[in-house]
Amino acid sequence: MKKVVFFMMITILLSACGEYNKILKSTDYEVKYTYAKKYFNEKKFSKAATLLEELVTILKGTKDAEESLYLLAQSYYGMKDYQTASQYFNTYYTTYPKGEYAELARFYSGYGLYLDSPDPRLDQAQTYKAIQELQLYMEYYPQSERATEAQNILFELQEKLAYKELLATRLYYNLGNFMGNNYSSCVITAQNALKTYPYSKYREEFMFFIIRSKYEMAVASVEEKLQGRYRDVVDEYYNYINEYPEGKYLKQVQKYFDYANGRITDVY
Repeated sequence: MKKVVFFMMITILLSACGEYNKILKSTDYEVKYTYAKKYFNEKKFSKAATLLEELVTILKGTKDAEESLYLLAQSYYGMKDYQTASQYFNTYYTTYPKGEYAELARFYSGYGLYLDSPDPRLDQAQTYKAIQELQLYMEYYPQSERATEAQNILFELQEKLAYKELLATRLYYNLGNFMGNNYSSCVITAQNALKTYPYSKYREEFMFFIIRSKYEMAVASVEEKLQGRYRDVVDEYYNYINEYPEGKYLKQVQKYFDYANGRITDVY
């Protein structure tokens, strides 16, 4: 019985393969397109994409041109090849800016890149591209039912970029004075992040690293810069407590303040 089932499965498989190979070689493009849509609906995206790659050129100027290009983009999306999908979605909405699938193409162009966005420790070119595509979507379709989802994704991607800056901030602080003044780089990185991502959930930690690094620079300062650096620590302390009067780093920044403030001797 098992042998009978096995041979039936082999027969069905060979028949299916034979069908697909026959369609690949066919010059009847209407039949080919019918099968491309059939494979797409069956979620056989690789087969659909192979057929559609040929058909989108042949079908240009016909009633099926628009749909075939969109289906090609969706086929790559279904294969989780989000970069290629985004390129085809981009081609679609550029070619058919008022097309039937223009809104979906703009959304999925950015959404696919969002799904493909790498770990914060890696290059974020894909993340920036996803943000760009989703921002364009929001500009074109601010009242869309997907607008809220797109906005939430934008916040998430921006937080990922903020976190990447936080990783750099932490690294500079941990390097300290190794091969240069990394505390200064820590401050600059954190300050730039606060300007770029002012509403980030990492805001408090950025502010903490600024005062922490300025404290370290003051402790190791040469005499002629000492008083100015003490005042910097005091200024950053007030910046911090004004925003976070009950912040999670309050005890530490209080120590930095007490140390610096008690050593300021020049009065203006």
